[in-house]
Amino acid sequence: MDRSRSIVLVAVLAAASLGLLACATILHGSSQDVGIASQPTGASVTVDNQMLGHTPVVAKLKRKDKHTIAVALDGYQPFEVTTTRSTSGWVWGNIVFGGLIGLAVDLSTGGAYKIHPEQVSAQLGRAAASATFTEGTLYVVLVRAPDSSWEKIGQLEPLR
Repeated sequence: MDRSRSIVLVAVLAAASLGLLACATILHGSSQDVGIASQPTGASVTVDNQMLGHTPVVAKLKRKDKHTIAVALDGYQPFEVTTTRSTSGWVWGNIVFGGLIGLAVDLSTGGAYKIHPEQVSAQLGRAAASATFTEGTLYVVLVRAPDSSWEKIGQLEPLR
């Protein structure tokens, strides 16, 4: 009876030790929530060329990959950011408790990383250029700093 209890105890301790091997993966997972907002709100959000929704929205991103987040709204200049990653502080738990096996697990699952930025805030500026094609004529308008109080007082006509 004592021998079987010893075997069970060793098995339980081994399972508990294996549970500690991947500290970062267990404690904060292989994905991370990144909040995405815009001013003005309601802009469409794509992550890695996949439509996610409209701002404000939360993206669940895999920690081990870099991601491209694009925010767009008609009439505004588009916004794009590529995430970076850094080593998570939980990796030190692997070095202390899990050794190389735990570190390998965290690196392969992405649990060893933290995504930056953790929050994305896109300040969408008004588009400073527009173009229209009417009756065979291309009209292009460029302004350095458009002002909503301006009023149209004339228009250039092509020479005939």
